[in-house]
Amino acid sequence: MKEIVYIIDDDASVREGLGDLLRSVGLEVLTFASSQEFLDSKRPDVPGCIILDVRLPGRSGLEFQSMLTSLGIELPVIFISAHSDIPISVRAMKAGAIEFLTKPLREQELLDAAYAGIERDCARRQEVALIAELQSRYDSLTPREREIMNLVVAGSVNKQIAAQVSLSEVTVKVHRGHVMQKMQARSLVDLVRMADSLGLTTKPAWVR
Repeated sequence: MKEIVYIIDDDASVREGLGDLLRSVGLEVLTFASSQEFLDSKRPDVPGCIILDVRLPGRSGLEFQSMLTSLGIELPVIFISAHSDIPISVRAMKAGAIEFLTKPLREQELLDAAYAGIERDCARRQEVALIAELQSRYDSLTPREREIMNLVVAGSVNKQIAAQVSLSEVTVKVHRGHVMQKMQARSLVDLVRMADSLGLTTKPAWVR
């Protein structure tokens, strides 16, 4: 399924106009008159973004943005507003919005924001998938291999590791080889980056 742009605005004419524009460039669009309608809907698990009116009846756009975060809904948010409100726009951007646009909207500006939102969500999903794959590889290690890996990425050499875990250097080298193979690491730098992605270590200064 294609990426989806979700439009949340209580003004039907705005929903229709924005929907027509986004569909004209081949994007899938779902529209909602309220934030609750969006929450109640069944949404496909595909990349996308939300175009959100900052002033909605009942729950405001900013309140809804906060709710999305608490619910673990990580779709990028593009705010639209009938008024240029600097304090609100600053709050929205600090809370993670990717853009704050003022009506009347410039078509290209809106399209650029939508594409940027989709691109950000695609990148996030790729990162999540990568970390899940790395975690699966790490889980395949034996307890001893994990111990060796943690020492390796902390900067210890084989001789130091051998002394710390009471093994011979040859045995440490064998375990280290298994770690590199199972983690599919091409180099020590590669392994350190993997460990950092998994939150296992702080990257040494020499790893960029």
